[in-house]
Amino acid sequence: MPETSPVETSAFALPAHLSRKAEPTLIGSDDQQFEAIATSLSESVEDLSDRLDTVRKQPGRRGQAALDRDQEIHRITARLRALRRFGLDLCLGRMVTADNPEPTYIGRLGLNDAGGRRLLVDWRSPAAEAFFGATHANPMGLVSRRRYRWTRGRISDYWDEVFTADGLESNAALDDQSAFIASLGSSRTARMRDVLGTIQADQDQIIRAGSRGALVVDGGPGTGKTVVALHRAAYLLYSDPRLSRRGNHRRSDVLFVGPHQPYLAYVADVLPSLGEEGVQTCTLRDLVPEGATAVVESDPDVARLKSSVEMVKAIEAAVRFYEAPPSRGMEVETPYADVWLSTEDWAEAFDAAEPGTPHNEARDDVWEALLEILMDKLVEHDVPTGSLRRVFAHNTGLQEEFNKAWPLLSYGALVADLWRVPAYLQLCAPWLQPDERAILRRQDQEGWTTADLPLLDAARQRLGDPEASQRRRKQEVALAVERELMDRVVDDLIAADDSENLEMYMLRGDDMRDKLVGSDAVPIADPDALAGPFAHIVVDEAQELTDAEWRMLLLRCPSRSFTVVGDRAQARHGFVETWEERLERVGLGAVTVASLSINYRTPEEVMAEAAPVIRAALPDANVPVSVRSAGLPVRHGTVRELESILDTWLAENPEGTAAVIGLPDGKAVNQAVDRVSRLTPELSKGLEFDLVVIIDPEDLGEGAGGEGIEGAVDRYVAMTRATQQLVILGRNVEPSE
Repeated sequence: MPETSPVETSAFALPAHLSRKAEPTLIGSDDQQFEAIATSLSESVEDLSDRLDTVRKQPGRRGQAALDRDQEIHRITARLRALRRFGLDLCLGRMVTADNPEPTYIGRLGLNDAGGRRLLVDWRSPAAEAFFGATHANPMGLVSRRRYRWTRGRISDYWDEVFTADGLESNAALDDQSAFIASLGSSRTARMRDVLGTIQADQDQIIRAGSRGALVVDGGPGTGKTVVALHRAAYLLYSDPRLSRRGNHRRSDVLFVGPHQPYLAYVADVLPSLGEEGVQTCTLRDLVPEGATAVVESDPDVARLKSSVEMVKAIEAAVRFYEAPPSRGMEVETPYADVWLSTEDWAEAFDAAEPGTPHNEARDDVWEALLEILMDKLVEHDVPTGSLRRVFAHNTGLQEEFNKAWPLLSYGALVADLWRVPAYLQLCAPWLQPDERAILRRQDQEGWTTADLPLLDAARQRLGDPEASQRRRKQEVALAVERELMDRVVDDLIAADDSENLEMYMLRGDDMRDKLVGSDAVPIADPDALAGPFAHIVVDEAQELTDAEWRMLLLRCPSRSFTVVGDRAQARHGFVETWEERLERVGLGAVTVASLSINYRTPEEVMAEAAPVIRAALPDANVPVSVRSAGLPVRHGTVRELESILDTWLAENPEGTAAVIGLPDGKAVNQAVDRVSRLTPELSKGLEFDLVVIIDPEDLGEGAGGEGIEGAVDRYVAMTRATQQLVILGRNVEPSE
């Protein structure tokens, strides 16, 4: 836990070569501010800890009171975690505006002292916007800006920028951009590094854009697309009332979708470091239970057919097949009289299902409507409703006919039947040609592939929970038992009431009975946290999504509020449309595209070799411009050098990470070293490493010899993961004996 006690020594620990920046005239006022911040942090942590103990010791409650207590515990705990996560490094920097000579300090969170004086302004607030957005072309009212570089809780460097002539006075520490550029070359770890303090103006403008419609963040490798996406999620939760319902901690209103699990692990610390812990994160595989074991579809023709929106729409026809009322009437026998149930009666009952209600959950509504119709036909016999319900519930013929007409369905079996029964597939997808239906047929009906996941998801959403009906009945029984018990309690209270106004009689009211029972008396199934609906979805590496996969996300976001992050030049299967064309085609309107063109990650030496690779396949690729040089040329060699290259690099670099991309199967290299990862180009997307070693780049991609768009994209992606050095090794062919 970071130290939060008052500062006894300077917060600055500047190295000797920066001694000119350690002058008291330059940092004295900052140290005073940090002392106040440290005091406030210590007091806040102590106060919150006491409040948390008090709330936890409160006696057990039920209903709304229990929910309120639970939410208060969550709120205090979240705030404590945020304050304990950082010490003085909550502070990102300071700015001086033309209308206020006193510096305004910007923090990860807002913080006041005991007297209410603002010590830190939350980075997401409008008051902090100029700190990130000001440029020399547009100072936004700033006179000067100072950013800190923290190392183990102390300031190891800082740099000042001035925007007016007045800012030059008495400023001996001007060092524009040096600390920022230096930070770009720092060693990487297994987690994405903290970059909040160095967010650039072009990135900040996108982060603070509104949430209406779909905002596309388009940019090449190293432009900070992922940084923007994560910080934008935190910003929107803070600033947008539609997204910031902090009282409900059981699920978030924002979903963040990444390309694969290594990526999610890599960025896992970013949102908590920004004060947000409630954002749901997942991959597309996580949206469906079968995603955990699904294999990549090996047949490109099958993948193409299943990736279309039309195939997803076929799920609706597949379900409607099981919602057709019987074409014949039937006689229903009862002890009181035989009742004729006509085709018109069946149709009327089936119409009782509310539009949009999942099939399995609507089944109860249809059954209730059917019972009403049957009971109306026996009204003249004056039979109690409960007795009639029991009679019909035990009528084998009626139950069998109803189960055939509106059966409980499993989403997996429904999709499997499409591939198993050619006539069923033809009925649901009549546009398919005979040869297309033939290639979709398969023996292992539930050997799911990634191409099946959108169809399984659509079926799962359309059918709903097959156990919902049984669970609902259990809930009704639990409520009935609870009400009966409460009625007896109320009767005893009334009998014992000898007050003048007989106040206990008010407990007889239905409203009061419902309040006394409470919804917490009913067992409720755990909700699917990824089922939605979400108010906003952020999707990274979006250039890879098929139309069917987009459908999975649209189902979860009725507001159509998206942040779409990607690079058309990194689409493995090509991306010939514009972003607007692609997104409007899949169902997203009001599309705005914001481009990032500065490469902060990849050295210019690497980009000089990577750019021709992608432009050979995509002449119009948006290749970003690097802002720095690492001073290390791209190295070429043979595979036999791999182990020595890694051993040498590990010995010379006690910190940092390396990746070997395209390693031949079965080749064991430094498996015990946790700083070296072995990845495919696909699994390297979104990640970055100090050293990248590519094995046989011409063999990357699914085409023969790595030819075509996949090979070019895989090579481009692999090369641009490097932040320091790139090594390319070709296969070492041994002479034949």
